[in-house]
Amino acid sequence: MQATPLMWRLCQVNDLFSTYCYQTCMKTSIYSRHRFHPDIIKRAVWLYFRFNLSFRDVEEMMAERGVDVSYETLRQWVDKFGYFYAKRLRSGSERPSNVWHLDEIFTKINGKKVYLWRAVDDEGTVLDVLVQSRKNRKAALRLLRKLLKKQGVKPERIVTDKLGSYSAALEHMGQKHLQDVGGRKNNRAECSHVPIRRRERKAQKFRSMKSAQRLLSAHSQIYNLFNFRRHLISRTSLRKFRHQAQNQWDIATVSVCV
Repeated sequence: MQATPLMWRLCQVNDLFSTYCYQTCMKTSIYSRHRFHPDIIKRAVWLYFRFNLSFRDVEEMMAERGVDVSYETLRQWVDKFGYFYAKRLRSGSERPSNVWHLDEIFTKINGKKVYLWRAVDDEGTVLDVLVQSRKNRKAALRLLRKLLKKQGVKPERIVTDKLGSYSAALEHMGQKHLQDVGGRKNNRAECSHVPIRRRERKAQKFRSMKSAQRLLSAHSQIYNLFNFRRHLISRTSLRKFRHQAQNQWDIATVSVCV
């Protein structure tokens, strides 16, 4: 059958449309304009967040696998892609329980004392992290409002320590009746600081409040994904949870148009 001018024209339009779709997807992919393959970037970021490693540790591990990448490039990957991965994981995560534990710890950034305000539920899932320079009612209000806005669950009980900022903030919001204080009830939140302290020591302190906020926000979501509480489950359940977590990680890190 001889091709008509109309058929040739339709073929040309189809080729142009396919080329446009491909170029548009490449421009909007999170991995566009990067020299290394996406699988290499995914593996490097996974190693940094999954284990308590420094950038130089990851650099050595990647070199052993035949990938020559500098620790500064790894830092940029963690800063950029950790944010994207955490955002995708957060959108697909399950709702937390309705019992929240709030606590704060202090650290020093450039010689100045700052506070890491953290919230976890009664199963140890990290709800949110806020890096703030104050320890007053305003700082506690900011944490509570962010939690109520993003979690989509109304708490039935909020466990805190004896810091007066929590009482003042909850009273200001009309939620004073939800506060539970006393004894060792807040051990859940206090024990959840351990991974943060390990990361802080490995990184040799945080460099700025902005970088600390970005890193800890990404760390909390990835930590939730791979936190299996293995001492409470059987080996069969552990294998199942690992497989599910890896599938969720593959979905969150896929190279798609965003």
